[in-house]
Amino acid sequence: MTQAAVPAEDPTRAAARFARVVPLAFITYSLAYLDRQNFGLAEAAGMNKTLHVGRLMGLLLPAIFFLGYCLFQVPGAAYAAHRSARWIVFWALILWGILSALTGIVRDVRSLVAARVSLGMVEGVVFPALLVFLTHWFSRREKSRANSLLILANPITMLWMSVASGFLIDYFDRHRILGRSGWQMMFVLEGLPSVLWAFVWLALVDDLPEQARWLGDSSRRAVQSRLDSEQAEIAHVPDYRAAFSDSRVLMLCGMYLCWMVGSYGLTMWLPSIIREGSRQGMGLVGVISSIPYLAATLAMIGVSCASDYTLNRKVYLWTTMLIGAGAFLVPCFLGANHFWASLAAIVVAACTVFAPCGCLWAMVAEIVPSNVVGESMALINTAGALGGFIGTFGVGFFITLTGHAGGFLLMSAAMTAAGVLALLVRASNTNYAGHATRASSPRERGNSPLPRPQARV
Repeated sequence: MTQAAVPAEDPTRAAARFARVVPLAFITYSLAYLDRQNFGLAEAAGMNKTLHVGRLMGLLLPAIFFLGYCLFQVPGAAYAAHRSARWIVFWALILWGILSALTGIVRDVRSLVAARVSLGMVEGVVFPALLVFLTHWFSRREKSRANSLLILANPITMLWMSVASGFLIDYFDRHRILGRSGWQMMFVLEGLPSVLWAFVWLALVDDLPEQARWLGDSSRRAVQSRLDSEQAEIAHVPDYRAAFSDSRVLMLCGMYLCWMVGSYGLTMWLPSIIREGSRQGMGLVGVISSIPYLAATLAMIGVSCASDYTLNRKVYLWTTMLIGAGAFLVPCFLGANHFWASLAAIVVAACTVFAPCGCLWAMVAEIVPSNVVGESMALINTAGALGGFIGTFGVGFFITLTGHAGGFLLMSAAMTAAGVLALLVRASNTNYAGHATRASSPRERGNSPLPRPQARV
């Protein structure tokens, strides 16, 4: 009887890296998304009435966040890539927690605008910094899963936040503290955890595998060797200006802009759509709002695993975008009298706007090398922030003018454009003409294969 072969132990300790690194990034991004998306529930709960917000300003307020969000993404990503993701995220956690809590005590529209723009400026550095952070830890066959597990913070946060925030608002509307409305207490209570988490993040995070004491010496070397060898296969780019002129990066910017019109149009206005369609109280609205995000969570896991297995990122992008475009059309034809059938289509649409997120960022890391990947990701995410502004304001504007059908039509058109652009992107690693050729090793390129964040005390 022959003895079964025992698989060799993974020298890079992939399970240990996923178990240690991903939860820290996940919780951080979850808190950021909480402080961003609870605004939609506050509006549905009567914030505009409390602060005497006019109709036009009511449409602009959710979108104003993205004006600040666009400003510091590229500098923030550059700092994370070349200095320290750990420290920039630490300070962002503290600042956005304070700003979110202050949103609950503003007394007028002007203060609310200032709080939202400032919150956008601080949170704008976080997502690119976390994406850069993950590129320092995970290889090509791990990237989509790592990115998806990070971005799962979006639907999972929306899932539990919709329920928890709905009941928080309902409870404090009935049991007021110092005369504060339920939406005001929600902002205060949900902003404080970010400040506390900042110190946990600082204590547990390492910027690079070589700094991680919880990995053995051989594991640290194995991880770095694998990442270096993958970088040797990507065409070298001298600086971020060359990457920004790459047609693939620019096309992904356009795709992500259109994609985020659908994504933020859905997430920001979903509570209002559900409250009007279901005619339920805020507690049940929160529960119903969580259903699309539960389905999206499962879809993200499935798509990211398939993407890492096949290494074909592109097909998961364009197909999901076009499916989402069709799903957004369904409520237009069904009308307001078929709420539950429309909700089923919205569940499908939610899956499509979240499921391929990990594929996109893995694809970017395979197109451009590590010395410019942070800035490239930040540029694409900045385009997405512009899409968030258009989706948040534009969908709300069309809902006001034409009812929900107009908003769904805009989201469908945007997702169609995103699918077409994704289909046109060349996903292969080609050289940057006029700049450099592919080097056979990091040493031949004369560059460090991965940015080395400077030690900071």
